[in-house]
Formats: sequence, C-alpha cells, structure tokens
Amino acid sequence: MDHETLMPLMIGVFTVLAIASLIGGVLSMRVGDGPSQSVIENLNARIWAWWVMVALLGLAFLWGRPGVTILFAVCSFNALREFITLTNARRADHWMLAAVFFVVLPLQYVLVYTDWYGFYTVLIPVYVFLLMPVISALRGEVGNFLIRVAEVQWAAMVTIYFVSHVPALLSLNIPGFESQNIQLVAFLIIVVQASDVLQYVWGKLLGRTKIAPSLSPSKTVEGFVGGVASATLLGACLWWVTPFTFWQAGLMALIIALMGFFGGLVMSAIKRDRGVKDWGDVITGHGGFIDRLDSVIFAAPIFFHLTRYWWHV
Repeated sequence: MDHETLMPLMIGVFTVLAIASLIGGVLSMRVGDGPSQSVIENLNARIWAWWVMVALLGLAFLWGRPGVTILFAVCSFNALREFITLTNARRADHWMLAAVFFVVLPLQYVLVYTDWYGFYTVLIPVYVFLLMPVISALRGEVGNFLIRVAEVQWAAMVTIYFVSHVPALLSLNIPGFESQNIQLVAFLIIVVQASDVLQYVWGKLLGRTKIAPSLSPSKTVEGFVGGVASATLLGACLWWVTPFTFWQAGLMALIIALMGFFGGLVMSAIKRDRGVKDWGDVITGHGGFIDRLDSVIFAAPIFFHLTRYWWHV
C-alpha cells in the first residue's frame, strides 16, 4: 500500500481531533457544574471515542488489506451480535445462527479478501437466503417462523454483506490508482461520518423542522440540508486522495451522504420498533457498533458498485 497521500490525510484527522479535545477541555473547565455540564461531558466522551476509533482505523490502514479486512470482519461480528439480541430468535434457530456467525461471516470476508467477486456478491443474498430457512425448518419450530427467519436474513445482509463492501474497495483495479485503494476507504469513512457530525451541528444551530420526529427527533430538515451540503463540499475538497475529479468526488460524496442519512433513518426505525435507544453500549458516547456503522451500512455497497462500474477495469 502507498501511504504517501494517506499520511497527510490521517495527520489532518488527528489534528482536528486534537483541536476538538482542546475545545472540549476548555469548555469543561469554564462551564463547571450546571445543566450544560452533562452536554459537555457527553461531547468529551464522544471525542475520546473518536480517538479510539480513528486510532484503530489508522493501525488497520498501516497494516493494509489484511488489517482493514480483519477490522471490518470484527465490526460485522459485533454488529451481528447486537442485531440478533433484538430479534425473535428461539432455541430452534441456534443452528441457523451458528451457521451465520461461524460459517457465513468468515466465508464472506475470505471471499472479499481473495477478490472472488462472482461469489461474495451472491453468497448471502442467494445461497444463504435459501439455506437459512431450510436449516430453521428442519428443527420443526413453526411459531413466528417467517418473522424469525426474515429477521436473521436481514441481520446477515445489514451487518455482514453491506459492511463487507468496505474492504472490498481494496480489490478494485483502477488505472493510475494502483496501491492507493486504501484511500477510497478513508474517503468513504470520512465523508459519511463527517456528514453525521455536520448534520448534528447544523441541526443544533438552525434546526427547526423535524424530518421524522417519531424515528429520530434530533434530525431536522435544516440539519440534513446543511450537513449533506457540507459533507459534499468536504468530499469534493478531498478529490486529491481519490481517482475522481473535483466534481466527481463531490457527486460521490453527495451520494454517500444521502445513503448514510437513509441508513441512519432505517436503523433508527428498527430501534424504535424494538423500544431501545442504542444498539449497544460498548462504545462510550457512541452506543453500539451498529450505531457507528448505520450510515456506512447503506453507503458502502452503493459507493463500491458505482466506483467499480465507472472506474474499475
């Protein structure tokens, strides 16, 4: 992997985090005790969580393709575990669940790592979708059969299939961009996460009109427009780390930001349906793994296939 362009980008990200940490520390000292203190504490917890996550991403990037593949495989495993805890799975589904966790998940990432495109693109949506109900049916438990199987099928798609498209970016063969595909992963993660943060910031500054108050009360039209527009501009300004032109990078960033927003909205709908605030609490200040991956989940496969269709040879 060529890190000549990636290193300045990572240094920039760490610089932004350092500035955010400094601002958080100053605010914490100035505010003192009061109603605003909890907001500042939550902000600092989020900044600390970002330090940890960016450090892990940085280490994975330095390791290259194996590191990125393993990192997202681990994320998929934990995200799948979080999703399954909210399903109606019963004891009769244990064989099906074991197959998803210990056969399907590792096989999907091995296929992605070895670049068996013709197999990993159909493994889960075709073969796994057909085999899972068979395995469950063999146990003879008919109660809520359709719901149980459909929930696990959706869990496999969301937490394994969609997420695996992030390391799949490393297999693309783009003329003039050899050994630099890791920067596509960085571009995707930076744009989609920046869009989330900027939508929150613009929503706090100008937000008035709720988009979907029953799903995500904090999301506003003003925050959505401001956040997506800002993330699109950011993505365009990062064209130099991609094989895209300025305008192409902006268009790709717009698509990423939109799909990330839709992903967050859909995953919020699932949480509200199950009566939970977060998917988990493993990441202090950020909830669970799915809470951090929800935007990436919808953006990654679209970004991968658009890039593959137009730039891969």
